[in-house]
Amino acid sequence: MVAGGSVPLPELPEASGLAIGQRTPGVLWVHNDSQNDAVLFALDTTGAVRGRVRVPVELRDWEDVSAARCPAGNCLYIADIGDNPLERRQVQILRVPEPAVTDTQTATPERFTVVYPDERHNAEALFVVADDVFIVTKDETGLLFRGRIPAASSGVIEMQRIGELHMQIVSDAEASPDGQVVVVRNPNAAAFYRTADLVAGKAVPYARISLEGLREVQGEGVAFDGTMLYLSSEGRPWTGGGSLLSLRCTIAAPSHDARVLENASPHVSHFSA
Repeated sequence: MVAGGSVPLPELPEASGLAIGQRTPGVLWVHNDSQNDAVLFALDTTGAVRGRVRVPVELRDWEDVSAARCPAGNCLYIADIGDNPLERRQVQILRVPEPAVTDTQTATPERFTVVYPDERHNAEALFVVADDVFIVTKDETGLLFRGRIPAASSGVIEMQRIGELHMQIVSDAEASPDGQVVVVRNPNAAAFYRTADLVAGKAVPYARISLEGLREVQGEGVAFDGTMLYLSSEGRPWTGGGSLLSLRCTIAAPSHDARVLENASPHVSHFSA
């Protein structure tokens, strides 16, 4: 059910990654895509801007932000992993303690270089589970890679391919704050996975929601807190920026054994604007 109509985000014409903050209740973190200032915007759940926090670093193609626990407590992981022409020598993930909405600048980020085991990949989707980061590629298949975060404050994350989502043009992925569910989206659908299944490389969603009736200009970001599904969209010059949409979506992860899910058809729901 659509709980909040499409809310314009004038300051976010290229609203990309979306994450539910863990430091401050009711805060969503979002940012503009590449070729924009490195600024994290703190939104409330109605889409109102509550803060603007600069990241003191130059980013090449910032595609996603994820919230997760870290040695410092609560952190934001910044995914500078976009590579449309497949020409970057390296991509990177940055980590900062999650700021307060009243902060004007984050701490100096920790930098981790990402190394794939095979070739260069274009990606826009990152999520974090415990000490591992996961990247889903933006291509015809949605390859799933997993890498361990180094204990040191910088270093190399060596990714390993663990699965294939069979999902085209994935633009975002995020783990729920309780860590039980991972939601992955593309322009047309959002797929829900038990985290334990996805971490094990079992890429069969337990539910899938069609987003085609929502009329997003260019659907990009996604985040899920267990009851609400948040979607961000880029805009066009005539739309005055991007937008935020919220859906009431109580799709609990089943407690079935993962082997059962492999042979099951995911539940499919449809939303209309």
